[in-house]
Amino acid sequence: MTTAAEQIVPDSEHRGLVARLPQPLRDYALLARFDRPIGWWLLFWPCAWGVFLADGARQWHLVAWMLLGSIVMRGAGCVYNDIVDADLDRQVARTAQRPVASGRVGKKAAWAWLGTLALIGLVVLLQLRWQAQLVALGSLALVAAYPFMKRITGWPQAWLGLVFTWGVPTGWVAVRDGGLGALAALYAGSICWCIAYDTIYALQDREDDALVGIRSSALTLGGHVRAGVAAFYTATIAFWVLAFWLVRPDPLALVALLPVAVHLAWQVVTLDVADGGNALARFRSNRTAGLLMAAACLVVGSASLL
Repeated sequence: MTTAAEQIVPDSEHRGLVARLPQPLRDYALLARFDRPIGWWLLFWPCAWGVFLADGARQWHLVAWMLLGSIVMRGAGCVYNDIVDADLDRQVARTAQRPVASGRVGKKAAWAWLGTLALIGLVVLLQLRWQAQLVALGSLALVAAYPFMKRITGWPQAWLGLVFTWGVPTGWVAVRDGGLGALAALYAGSICWCIAYDTIYALQDREDDALVGIRSSALTLGGHVRAGVAAFYTATIAFWVLAFWLVRPDPLALVALLPVAVHLAWQVVTLDVADGGNALARFRSNRTAGLLMAAACLVVGSASLL
């Protein structure tokens, strides 16, 4: 018989809390990845960047709503992904015990859970002005297509970049109409950031992915993963430099990016592509990278109002 601990995926961050839940609740928590908060942090930070760089420190209530939205919509996206990928998940060691793949949660129940999370997301959506609501809804087609990308392209991480950093345009448009050049640069850099960190994450599954036919940037890059990650992180900082310059054309404003640039460089230097535990730790460290970037956006966005 499978134990509660075994039903929690290997990269769960809160085994104790989730394991104490009654079995049905535990399975639904796992299905929405509530045991792995790194996902909603990575979804939330781009929202905060868009708000902070566009409007500085005046929109904390909006940031709070976006945090809630990131938690529930990341959960909804994971439920949808698991419904679509159930057959593939059964063939990969790290994902075989996911609730839908293992059969502990039926697909009808999973769809109902997805609907519940989406309703909470709707409440959050209604807190935004109508322009931002339209932008947010524009991500739905990208989200729906993402689970199929790993079947048709060697760069599904690029599609994930479009999806997982959609909070940048949503947050920006929620508070500001203009500045589209800075918005585009911020979003482009965020996409490159996502491609890099998800390539690191995909290192954990390279052998299983190759066996079952799942494609990823980690497989596509082959023996050049470190160089590829370095290139995408370099592009990330370059685009963010442009975004900051367009918001505040002052060399001092660019200094705010130094901490996050150093952090991303540390990830590249210390990455061990053959060690799944090392890759997972570097991936998770992007929660810190997101915080450092949020602080930079807050400083520069606030200064731009002076």
